[in-house]
Amino acid sequence: MSGAVWINGEFVERDSARVSVFDAGFQHGVGLFETMLAVGGEIAHVRRHMRRLKNSAAELGLTSALNVDPLIQAAEMVARESGLPRARVRLTLTGGDLNMLASTGQGPVNPTIVIVANPATEYPSEMIEKGVTAVVADLRVNPLDPGEGHKTLNYWPRLRSLQQAAAKGAGESIIFQVSNHLAGGAVSNIFLVKDGVLLTPIARGEEEQAALPSPVLPGITRRFILEEAEAAGVECVKKMLSIDDLLGADEVFLTNSSWGALPVVRVEAEQIADGAPGALTKSLYVKWRAGAGLD
Repeated sequence: MSGAVWINGEFVERDSARVSVFDAGFQHGVGLFETMLAVGGEIAHVRRHMRRLKNSAAELGLTSALNVDPLIQAAEMVARESGLPRARVRLTLTGGDLNMLASTGQGPVNPTIVIVANPATEYPSEMIEKGVTAVVADLRVNPLDPGEGHKTLNYWPRLRSLQQAAAKGAGESIIFQVSNHLAGGAVSNIFLVKDGVLLTPIARGEEEQAALPSPVLPGITRRFILEEAEAAGVECVKKMLSIDDLLGADEVFLTNSSWGALPVVRVEAEQIADGAPGALTKSLYVKWRAGAGLD
């Protein structure tokens, strides 16, 4: 099989996969999603993905009654049914045919749940071996936007930034906050290495008491990288970072569930350090591959 599609408890043919035109996701962008990597039918960090989905659904008022275990079972079933050795599994959760004004978000709702498994994107090996160029996006994210820091369906601005980066021959677009502090990539979290210390922006849920909320997604691969680095004795610091921190770093890399740890060797016209992927980036990429079951 080349993939699998599951909608509200049933497998359907790809050409027959449909949701209602009255669905809250289609009508108003009310929904969340998780993108996961499955290798041999096993989804990496699946419980962490589903817990993040559950937390976002509760925080944003979609539903507080999401049950994680059935979602895990369904996602794993789709990954296995796809027959793909390496799959990109996306779970989309919307408000369904939901009148948002009639719902408090506290009780059960009848959401639309779609799980799709497609062949995972194959990134050229030179992206990892040589690193990529990133550009600075025009987009600025706002910590007072309640949707920031969550994987909502409102991904158009980020995808547009990624599209603009590709038009310039770049591998990613780096986004800053309205305060001009670093946020991350359009579809990734960002890490800097300086004098042996691993630095990353503060993510949602990591803020100090009384601080503004962070618009940075608490990435699943980001968390894995931090855990592996700490286990290896690397000092890890979560803090507000500037453009000077970015351009003055010894290493820069971007993380997500598709590519692991992607080295950035140039930002716009500015070369990062010696213009080659750094030792810590390479080491953490190897650990990610092992953790995802790729080696």
